[in-house]
Amino acid sequence: MSVITPNFEGKAAQYLRMSTDHQKYSIDNQQEAISKYASSHGLEIVKTYRDDGKSGLSLSGRNGLERLLDDIDNKSNEYDTILVYDVSRWGRFQDPDESAYYEHLCKRADLKVIYCAEQFENDGSPQATIFKSVKRAMAGEYSRELSKKVFAGQCRLIELGYRQGGPAGFGLRRQLVDQFGNAKQLLKPGEHKSLQTDRVILVSGPSDEILVVEQIYKWFVEEGKSESWIADILNHSEGPRPETLIWTRGIVRQILSNEKYIGNNVFNRSSFKLKQRRVVNPPEQWIRKEGAFQAIIEPSLFFQAQGIFRERARRFSNEEMLGSLKELYESKGVLSGIIIDEFDHMPSSSAYRLRFGSLIRAYELIGFSPDRDYSYLEINRQLRLIHQDVIKTVISQIGTLGGNMFFDEQRRLYLLNSEITLSIIVARSKLLESGNARWKLRFDAGLNPDMTIAIRMDHDNEKPFDYYIFPHLDLCADKLNLGRENGLEIDLFRHDDLSAFYRIGERFNLARVA
Repeated sequence: MSVITPNFEGKAAQYLRMSTDHQKYSIDNQQEAISKYASSHGLEIVKTYRDDGKSGLSLSGRNGLERLLDDIDNKSNEYDTILVYDVSRWGRFQDPDESAYYEHLCKRADLKVIYCAEQFENDGSPQATIFKSVKRAMAGEYSRELSKKVFAGQCRLIELGYRQGGPAGFGLRRQLVDQFGNAKQLLKPGEHKSLQTDRVILVSGPSDEILVVEQIYKWFVEEGKSESWIADILNHSEGPRPETLIWTRGIVRQILSNEKYIGNNVFNRSSFKLKQRRVVNPPEQWIRKEGAFQAIIEPSLFFQAQGIFRERARRFSNEEMLGSLKELYESKGVLSGIIIDEFDHMPSSSAYRLRFGSLIRAYELIGFSPDRDYSYLEINRQLRLIHQDVIKTVISQIGTLGGNMFFDEQRRLYLLNSEITLSIIVARSKLLESGNARWKLRFDAGLNPDMTIAIRMDHDNEKPFDYYIFPHLDLCADKLNLGRENGLEIDLFRHDDLSAFYRIGERFNLARVA
């Protein structure tokens, strides 16, 4: 029986996606296969959507596929066919219906989807439907099996005493060792091993950092100082700083609660497998190796600190919670979420919200009626935390791309690749009576940074809304008042994420590029 090859004519778009799972799915291989198919079927490729190094487990972060779907939804496509290498390039979703849904959106817009490397014709026939269903299920199963193998390998390495990802932490450093355990070099932030047989362990950091860690434990255990008090003292001292450059209650708490400071290697405290819902695992599911690293804190001191945490975390009755809140009110004369959170020996403000429905309701029960809105204090605290998180993320991402970024104390600016000075600012959202949002950007004009990243928060001031990347030469004011849309001269610098900035900081291996 002869097979009749269909003769398509017209314009087409191609969608390309590569994670890191197999060389056969490299972008070049996909493009070559799609190009051959297009030329042999009379199709002209007029647009390319691509997601390089993106996992197929979810739509998150896949800007190429999102742009494709947006163009289809907005009817701004100039093609009538979409070429894809194979069914798994849509994604290795754990729900195979998700992959089918994205194909359905294309077909609903009268676009034909062709899988160039598959052995069946995507013509809507029962056979094609069955083949695609099996392929989608196999794609998801591949990810599940790979996840199990990776997890088993990680557990094995943990039990052997090797570090699995993440920063070392203040007072510690990552040491690269060969397959025989011989030390090779200390890894800087953002650096990774290059040989498959190499491993990473934790070792003690500089002596001045170790002294700070020891002092933190003494303040907390022996003197009963709170994490907030400790962070404030350290911020006003001339001692070493963490990577975020600012000591916070959370950083101090992490130092006081992480077993790596007594030499234990602990893994699987929480799970986020296959990009599904993150879960906190019970201690019996933790994978641990005791004595994997050299301890810098005495175990007895560490476990005393854990006892203090457990006592704090015991379940309070409503009467106890309200009694503590009333005592705090009587001593401070005023209450707010930030004031509650700064007092370490009572439940957090979120605990009061959860128990009583809101902080205002808890205030009413103890007879406190705030005569002004203190919410801005909580918002400002949240913005400071987000600012620190963004800086940490940017430094880490630049490191993974081969660049480097650190804070230059002399210039009071961040330095990217020892070339570009950078300022990072966060702008809170303010809702006007008209219902429109406004953002006020205040620039570090006196410091003359080469570039400024301005982060606009969403309407609830809980997460970033968008980003502006301003070159110094294009800034002509010390501050800007922005609305949702601000004209081409301003919104030209607007971005949905920081991928454009990361491309500036990326460094390439010249031999590999050549």
